[in-house]
Amino acid sequence: MSGLEPKVWRDMGLTDSEYEQIKKILGREPNYVEVGMFAVMWSEHCGYKNSRPVLKMFPTKSDRVLQGPGENAGIVDIGDGLAVVFKVESHNHPSAVEPFQGAATGVGGIVRDIFTMGARPIASLNSLRFGSLDNARVRYLLGGVVAGIAAYGNCLGVPTVGGEVYFHPCYEGNPLVNAMCVGLIEHKHIARGVASGVGNPVMVVGAKTGRDGIHGATFASEELSEASASRRPSVQVGDPFMEKLLIEACLEIIHRGLVGGIQDMGAAGLTSSSCEMAARGGSGMEIDVALVPRREEGMTPYEVMLSESQERMLLVPKQGCEDQVGEVFTRWGLDAVVVGRVTEDGLMRIKDNGVVVAEVPAKALTDECPVYYREEREPEVIKVNRGTSPNPPEPDDYNQVLRRVLGSSSVASKEWVYRQYDHMVQVNTAVRPGSDAAVLRVKGTNKGLAMTIDCNSRYCYLDPFRGGAIAVAEAARNLVCSGAQPLAITDCLNFGNPEKPEVFWQFRQSVSGMTAACNELGIPVVSGNVSLYNETNGEAIYPTPVVGMVGLIDNIDLRMTQGFKEEGDVIVLLGDTLPEIGGSEYLYVTQGQEIGQVPDLDLAREQRLQECCLELIKNSLMGSAHDCSEGGLGVALVESCISGGIGANVALPTNVGSDAGASPAVGANTASSSGMRPDYYLFSESQSRVLISIPEQNLSALKEICDRHLVPFTVLGRVGGDAVVIRKGEAPATGNPGRTVGEEAIINMELVELEKLWRGEIERWMG
Repeated sequence: MSGLEPKVWRDMGLTDSEYEQIKKILGREPNYVEVGMFAVMWSEHCGYKNSRPVLKMFPTKSDRVLQGPGENAGIVDIGDGLAVVFKVESHNHPSAVEPFQGAATGVGGIVRDIFTMGARPIASLNSLRFGSLDNARVRYLLGGVVAGIAAYGNCLGVPTVGGEVYFHPCYEGNPLVNAMCVGLIEHKHIARGVASGVGNPVMVVGAKTGRDGIHGATFASEELSEASASRRPSVQVGDPFMEKLLIEACLEIIHRGLVGGIQDMGAAGLTSSSCEMAARGGSGMEIDVALVPRREEGMTPYEVMLSESQERMLLVPKQGCEDQVGEVFTRWGLDAVVVGRVTEDGLMRIKDNGVVVAEVPAKALTDECPVYYREEREPEVIKVNRGTSPNPPEPDDYNQVLRRVLGSSSVASKEWVYRQYDHMVQVNTAVRPGSDAAVLRVKGTNKGLAMTIDCNSRYCYLDPFRGGAIAVAEAARNLVCSGAQPLAITDCLNFGNPEKPEVFWQFRQSVSGMTAACNELGIPVVSGNVSLYNETNGEAIYPTPVVGMVGLIDNIDLRMTQGFKEEGDVIVLLGDTLPEIGGSEYLYVTQGQEIGQVPDLDLAREQRLQECCLELIKNSLMGSAHDCSEGGLGVALVESCISGGIGANVALPTNVGSDAGASPAVGANTASSSGMRPDYYLFSESQSRVLISIPEQNLSALKEICDRHLVPFTVLGRVGGDAVVIRKGEAPATGNPGRTVGEEAIINMELVELEKLWRGEIERWMG
């Protein structure tokens, strides 16, 4: 009989049946160290035991994909012998109990995933979700997370160039902190996490090992509760200055051809990095933990193997290169110690001063993780909510409605957040935070990389299939509005407890929707992360499948931004507007309702819109482009005005607000808006729409391109003046584009007032 009590493996997150499976694999009772190794590797965070079958749906290949899922990060070719490397990961639970270090080490970990592949990190993005700002703890979490991201990224010298921040009560106890990093690499320098070459040395390089983060992977694979604050030791502590040195040392040895394999010590630390490298290489590994440099005395083999101390890497140098590797790391002031060797028997053999303390097949920890096919069931409450048609009263005061939607915390400017980040370090940033996507120059070429991260979790709550598809489509649309051709996706799939049928249904439906959009739009998934068990005291977050996407601009001089630029330019809406306010920000802000059908998404129409928009940009026909998303046309119009520092005078199509359609504006296809209420037209979140501005002389070229792509468009008005004026009737064709229209206007607000409102909401709470 084993000397271990069931409480031991249960506290580590293993079930009794999983423990029995371990015994069967080993042919004996495991010891304490071995149980700990299995526990972290078979956690959801490392083993993906609930999600593997679902993730197989994703398309992962294209002509440009050089490395898909299964490595530290995905790699996509951008031509000229260069490639872009990117990935997104979660650090949700650590950030819930220690927001500063939780967020900081999330940045550090994802950056290591990038330079582990041999790439120079060039940009960071993040997707953040919190509860309501009127909650003091939420404000504490927001402040700590933003400070942690800023402190680590700014010190590291990697610009934080984009992201998103949303607020909703479902995230009150379980915030989401998803960190994304993008890097650049020459094809010849691509490195991988493979341990090969029997007899090759195994080295631990970087920082010393402490007790922080032990069982962090297990902590990330359980629900939060009132007792979670006691898990602060499961939160790692980061040192960005150490990581900066580590970047330079690792890139130097990779570029000098000294490396056979290299892996970040992330979740599960030395255990995961060693067994994953060995499993990929079809080899084994022998490690003596007594040789691992430590910063704390008396650490046990269990603690060394499971520590998640930051800024560490596991390295297999090429035969005979260990001294050269050691010289490089010594010069950068870092440890580089040989702790073992690659073996041919496929076993992870862990020693302590020469005494074997654990012996486990490497592939048992990785490939033999149990896989669960969970029951799934649509939640009845969602079925009811989605089937309830919204019918809000038409507003008496449209100015007040615009104020409320524009000033909602999820729509309002996130400048309070991103101004704390250094987004110009490395001097590659060509489009800064605040537009549809960030754009960075690719030095030595005329190319640019656009990047974004997106998800509307309210859509995913009401209809996870459509919500997942929209997340992909909106991310691609944001890149296209910046002038970029979408290349590939990285995702971070944030959900509740998959053991609950309702949650697993949400998960599978969301991934199915994302897959449908990826297939139709021709965008593969090259990397990602699954974060489950995002619940607090049994209450799950809304399904939040975050999509990070990178696109390529062949000529960076043709990059596009959302701000209006020239007085007198014509404002045009590409795409159709339907009376789709189900799941909208307008409905939530004005009525407190999250009901109804979310906007439809016709993927063929979406593809045509994106191709049309890219052609318009490449032909230098447009002055600005802005995706219509949360808040609909009304918010997109105001944001384009604020970004450009100039007003607009527009008119809704003449048949909006009437039962009979009058003559539409030039080129318009407005049959769908016949009889539509003005508030629906302004705040509907219909998909596949882009708001653009264009010189009047380019209208005929616009019409030709739109007709060829079967994309309807509506001329709405003109750029100009110092106010945002929206009225019923035909748009002004000539004359002063900024003229006021008095009583005809349903919205007439000074731009300075709108800007103050939009910029001030988060400032009001955070100071």
